[in-house]
Amino acid sequence: MEIIVTPNPEAVGEYAARRIAALIENKPDAVLGVATGSSPVPTYQALERKVRTGLDMSQVSAFALDEYVGLDEGHPQSYAEVVRRDVTERLELDPNLVHVPSGHAHDILAACEDYEAQIREAGGVDIQILGIGANGHIGFNEPSSSLSGRTRVKTLTPKTRKDNARFFDNDLSQVPTHCITQGIGTILDSRVALLVATGEGKADAVAAMAEGPMGAFCPASALQLHRRAVVVVDEAAASGLKNREYYDFVRDHRPDWQVEPQGRDERTVTSAHRRTTT
Repeated sequence: MEIIVTPNPEAVGEYAARRIAALIENKPDAVLGVATGSSPVPTYQALERKVRTGLDMSQVSAFALDEYVGLDEGHPQSYAEVVRRDVTERLELDPNLVHVPSGHAHDILAACEDYEAQIREAGGVDIQILGIGANGHIGFNEPSSSLSGRTRVKTLTPKTRKDNARFFDNDLSQVPTHCITQGIGTILDSRVALLVATGEGKADAVAAMAEGPMGAFCPASALQLHRRAVVVVDEAAASGLKNREYYDFVRDHRPDWQVEPQGRDERTVTSAHRRTTT
């Protein structure tokens, strides 16, 4: 697991966007996994700036992580609408290449299987963008979720529903109880898992994911098994990491042959961070 600590949420977004942009420049028809919620917003904002200055994302396919079950089609807080507003339109993606699970399908179980098939047919996800919940969930894989599960229906925990009530006028009764989510097994199939987290409220979850024992109590800890997990956090979200000194040492002492093209930018960012904090 590669852990990158940056000064603030804006730097988290800029670093993550550079990694994504480097992929798209080399593979214009890349397949992205896109997350909703507050954590990825700085990444989408940074990507939007790159689109405005010439990054072409018109051939990129995207698959959303999850969707509520039971919201009317077109509901402003459905993830289909959130993805349309915050990802598809802002990044100038082709709407025909953007996919979201169908939370209002007549046959929800069949819709889950169909979504898995669509991801396979697209060739799999190149970079899966992830946030992390305060309870360690990724996607809507709540604590006790199978670490090998596929896209399926899940019941949201009371805490997740309470956390998400802010998007529903702080009215908990409006927050759905169920969702469709890509499973952890689906997420682990991605070629790169790019998790972004900011704020002190995510510090315990980040530490449990990266340094705690792997288990269903912290679903994100399954990323310890991922072949290429990249975790980008700000100082606040990194505050619970016990092995922080080593992560910074690894970042700063990579041999040139090990650094990817987008990684060279990383050294510039972190060097600037050190100058402002010493």
